[in-house]
Amino acid sequence: MERDIIRELEQWKDRKDRKPLIITGVRQCGKTYAIRQFGEQSFEDVAYFNFEEDDSLSAVFEHNFKVDRILDELGNIIREKQIIPGKTLVIFDEIQTCTRAITSLKYFCENCPQLHVIAAGSLLGVSIRREGISFPVGKVNRMEMYPMSFREFVNADGGKKYLDGLEKTDPDQEISELYTQPLIRYLKLYYIVGGMPEVVRVWTETHNFTKVAEKQDEILKDYADDFGKYAPVSELPKIRMIWESIPIQLAKENNKFVFSHVRQGSRAKELEDALAWLVNAGLIYQLYLVSKPEIPLSGSADATYFKVYMADVGLLCRRSRLNYQTILNDEEQFIRLKGALTENYVLTQLKVMGIDAYFWRTDANAEVDFLADPEGVMLPIEVKSADNTKAKSLHLFCGRYRPKLAVKTSLKNAGSYTDGDTRIWSVPLYCLSRLRKLL
Repeated sequence: MERDIIRELEQWKDRKDRKPLIITGVRQCGKTYAIRQFGEQSFEDVAYFNFEEDDSLSAVFEHNFKVDRILDELGNIIREKQIIPGKTLVIFDEIQTCTRAITSLKYFCENCPQLHVIAAGSLLGVSIRREGISFPVGKVNRMEMYPMSFREFVNADGGKKYLDGLEKTDPDQEISELYTQPLIRYLKLYYIVGGMPEVVRVWTETHNFTKVAEKQDEILKDYADDFGKYAPVSELPKIRMIWESIPIQLAKENNKFVFSHVRQGSRAKELEDALAWLVNAGLIYQLYLVSKPEIPLSGSADATYFKVYMADVGLLCRRSRLNYQTILNDEEQFIRLKGALTENYVLTQLKVMGIDAYFWRTDANAEVDFLADPEGVMLPIEVKSADNTKAKSLHLFCGRYRPKLAVKTSLKNAGSYTDGDTRIWSVPLYCLSRLRKLL
């Protein structure tokens, strides 16, 4: 399956100021597969080392950080093949299990810059924030990997012709039913299947919803096992409670995350470390409130008021125990959770595009679902799960703050109009990947 991150890795490879690369991301989002595929396509040789599978690897890093010695032992002794800078890609997988290997990246940067090194790991995001690790600040490049985007999913399932057709239309040009109907169907399927590569593989090979659900259950069980394996013992019960509460909190009308809804009487101070663990593991995203928007939005964010979403919309669907027919048939009773599912979908697509998002809400409960500032441009984004695009909150926001550009995303066709000083673009949910191009 093609992954967009391969292009980013090619750009990293050719950078003159390249440093060892650390790739983080939720477990089973396809990091190892993508890195190895990139290595096989772009290098004469790939030296792959998995610290979780081979305990002896840690011994190489115990004595000192002399790069020549490390490469000699990794190459000539362990893999029995020389590592040649410029020709060999060195991959350190599951590097979180060897903290000294993480530290060694500093010395690879300083003493062997011509060598291409990529480090990755299932819970590397948790490990590098742990106390006691000498992290090579300023000596590594960083890249975040996510589950497969909607575009990648459609491409994997044989829908490339529809994506290619969209590329030929202007952002405000109405899209033909030749494309809209298949893509709406794909969108519903993406809500069910999601973007975890193994789940997508099962779907593309079988088109069997039961087998998809079984694979999702396996992944969710693996995540739960990770809690017991990697999380601090003192935080484990809290992590499990927060994890279980997320679908319930998202289904609420006001889906602000409330700590007391995790466990009655609980306060933020008691649970915030457990919540941070889930965030650092890449399993969930926090969306912070911005009540008085100013550029940059990060300076206006309220860290005490936020929503929590899952990293994969398909896993959220499965954890909510939604039947696939409910989504495919647009059952009326599905309205509230459908809205949460759609918001979760939009946030994951913004993440893939590298767009940091917040949300805006007034005391009178007017709310804009997402607020971003890519390229220094204030961008409010209103989300509707169907083709009803009345957006009073967006109109209020535009009248109050007068952004140059705003987006309404729904199942309504593409188009644009002017509201005061603001150009408002209708971007169909299945066209969100065009947002960067629009900007």
